[in-house]
Amino acid sequence: MSATGYFTHSDCRKHEMGPGHPECPARLDAIEDRLLITGVGDALDRREAPPAPLGDIELAHDRMLVAAIRGLCDQLADDINAGGPAYTQIDPDTALNVHTWNAALRAAGAVIAATDAVLAGDLANAFCAVRPPGHHAEHNKAMGFCFFNNIAIGAKYALERHGLKRVAIVDFDVHHGNGTADIIKGDNRILMVSFFQHPFFPYTGADTHEPNMVNLPVPAYTKGMDVRELIEMMWIPRLEAFKPEMIFISAGFDAHREDDMGQMGLTEQDYAWITQRIKDVARRHAKGRIVSALEGGYNLSALGRSVEAHIRVLADL
Repeated sequence: MSATGYFTHSDCRKHEMGPGHPECPARLDAIEDRLLITGVGDALDRREAPPAPLGDIELAHDRMLVAAIRGLCDQLADDINAGGPAYTQIDPDTALNVHTWNAALRAAGAVIAATDAVLAGDLANAFCAVRPPGHHAEHNKAMGFCFFNNIAIGAKYALERHGLKRVAIVDFDVHHGNGTADIIKGDNRILMVSFFQHPFFPYTGADTHEPNMVNLPVPAYTKGMDVRELIEMMWIPRLEAFKPEMIFISAGFDAHREDDMGQMGLTEQDYAWITQRIKDVARRHAKGRIVSALEGGYNLSALGRSVEAHIRVLADL
């Protein structure tokens, strides 16, 4: 049996958005530390994330957005040399520094490389420990800590470059993946299933009824057992009927009860259960092929434990 891949790159630590920002390089350190302490890291096939080709990013994004982000990073470097500020604000929550362009290329590149390796049978499945995250990035707009939509790029890449006919995206972040929904709407080759706290940033998803999406808005303080019941009733039948040839996971861990970014009540055991149910579907229909990429998760201890639980299921540990 092939191993579980673990894709990351040091460039993903160099992107940061200012002191005290929750989407910080320490998130990747917390994951690495947890995998080291528990020994889970020893069971993984570690790979360096390559930079994504721009043509592949443009499978999901407008060329002007890609050029704009690159231009902003180049302009920022010139401004810093002239004594200017170290960051450029995209929106009140989202900023780039001179390393953001390279980090964003590596984050998307990790998902692309993982997709290649899993489809080649070189890896059974993969987890991408990358940042910046992606699921708020729309076709022509960066927002919500996100610049390029790593998972949407991977899904489009599997369809366009590898010729798959059906792929699924599972999004279990506390926030709705508005960017992913924007990119895949109307593309019936992709089924997106998600749950998210509502009403809550980005205030989307609850009122959309696209035929290729299963959106499950849940109120604050929803606990894991209630989410499990919804998944069993709403996600699983749609995934089984769709028969995806590959599954991509937007793996956000900010619905954890210890994470102050949201107000939901999941635990690492819930993330393990969700991962197992996804894996069951993948085994039946997709030859087990799963690529997962980090989205949210801002309480460092809960993040490390939750990613460990997620990876343990992927790797059969």
